[in-house]
Amino acid sequence: MNEVSPPPYTGPPPGSPEQVRAILAELRHLYPDAKISLNFSTPLELLVTTQLSAQSTDERVNMVTAELFQKYRRVEDYATVSQEELEKDIQSTGFYHSKAKNIRAAAQRILTHYGGEVPPTMEALVTLPGVGRKTANVVLGNAFGVVEGIVVDILFT
Repeated sequence: MNEVSPPPYTGPPPGSPEQVRAILAELRHLYPDAKISLNFSTPLELLVTTQLSAQSTDERVNMVTAELFQKYRRVEDYATVSQEELEKDIQSTGFYHSKAKNIRAAAQRILTHYGGEVPPTMEALVTLPGVGRKTANVVLGNAFGVVEGIVVDILFT
């Protein structure tokens, strides 16, 4: 059996900005309607919903946030709610003790360090409790239109 070699690569240098742009253009072409499946209308809502989505389904999180976002409309609401009350409101998303703790602490930091607004930079977002690079990239890309990385979420059923 004769092996057929693929043609040599002739595109932009691997890892170069040109290659990244070419890959992003191809992904946009292949998936023109791709969008986040979490429901939100503000950067704060996206931050909260993304934190809630850890170890939960987007469907479950959207069910919880439909009521949550009616009750908590401002960063001050999350910063001042009791741990117990927020836990009760988000319990069905799982890991609700740590999620409530992080959401409250992130809201408090947003108030004390960022003038009550979700910060629009990776450097600032990752200082918020419960926010790593993946969550920060979700918020940056979907709330602010800033692409610093590609978010990949692989779910196995």
